[in-house]
Amino acid sequence: MINEVAVREALRQVEDPELRKSIVDLNMVRQIRIDQGRVDVEVALTVQGCPLHQRIADDVRAAVLALPEVESVAVHLDSMSEAERREAFARAWGRPPAASAESEPALLSPESPTAIVAVASGKGGVGKSTVTANLAVALARLGSRVGLMDLDIYGFSQGRMFGQREKPRLTADQRIAPWHAYGVDLVSMSMFVPEDQAIIWRGPMLGKAMQQFFADVAWPALDFLLIDLPPGTGDVALDIAQRVRRAQLVLVTTPQAVSTHVARRAAEVAQRAEQPILGVIENMSWVTCPHGDRLPVFGQGGGQALAEALGVPLLGQVPLEPAVRQGGDEGRPIVDAAPDSEAAQAFLHIATQLRTAVWAQASEASTRP
Repeated sequence: MINEVAVREALRQVEDPELRKSIVDLNMVRQIRIDQGRVDVEVALTVQGCPLHQRIADDVRAAVLALPEVESVAVHLDSMSEAERREAFARAWGRPPAASAESEPALLSPESPTAIVAVASGKGGVGKSTVTANLAVALARLGSRVGLMDLDIYGFSQGRMFGQREKPRLTADQRIAPWHAYGVDLVSMSMFVPEDQAIIWRGPMLGKAMQQFFADVAWPALDFLLIDLPPGTGDVALDIAQRVRRAQLVLVTTPQAVSTHVARRAAEVAQRAEQPILGVIENMSWVTCPHGDRLPVFGQGGGQALAEALGVPLLGQVPLEPAVRQGGDEGRPIVDAAPDSEAAQAFLHIATQLRTAVWAQASEASTRP
């Protein structure tokens, strides 16, 4: 005889394609109705209009049809409520949902003293994540309380750069305790998935992950929160521009024209959303030769030209040094590993310039009517 227990057990093998967990464990199976050889299954999707809904329906149908005596399967799709969605995310990440998720995250409050600085690039490969990591450590060395949110969901790398690999720890109020390394509090997707596991999420899921990082992490009091954005002008960059109204932007580029031209597109997204741009950081600006000359491997002047076109300062230039790459691979940013190196001194200079730019923006905002 077909029964609900057997159907539910068969459905346990069906995974949500984005959360990579069983739809049964995620409480996505709402109702099972059995009428002789016909089985009706109601499934609640994590987001309305989920682009992978057909795959889920097909997988559900195939799993149930494999049971003896099942002649036909009808799959009815609905969508989760906000509370159900939060619980599904919490189950996927192996922890209870935060009790405070209903309220606006403190970091997003207009009264929050934390300066939120999103670090963006027009394209990948310009060293944006490396710049973000070292800039965070440099700000901490200048005496600031610094947090770093790794929202480069598909290309998360901050855990490795800070040498952090342990599973997340929960606080007494069931929120995630951020990692702490080199004076920086850090949260990244590498807390929840293996480093070599791909994240296959669409726009709505990315937005929910961002909300979780703001609401469900026990951030301490911070002077700066740096956000490592994905390259380009995709969903996360748009969500930050539109939903995190207090965020200000820093653009990372390399000197060559192809990089600066693409970076202009990221700047255009910020400008359309009326998001302040604090300045430009030029990475891989030159290689210092043994005899002291500077070799501009990727050309020169691109960062300055981009800053002038946007009417913002060039916050600084970072030389191309093998030790910067080595520090990222080994989990020790160069600002800590070799603080007297040319690159580390460049990051400290940029941190000083960035701090001044943030203070100037705050002063200007306070005088507006």
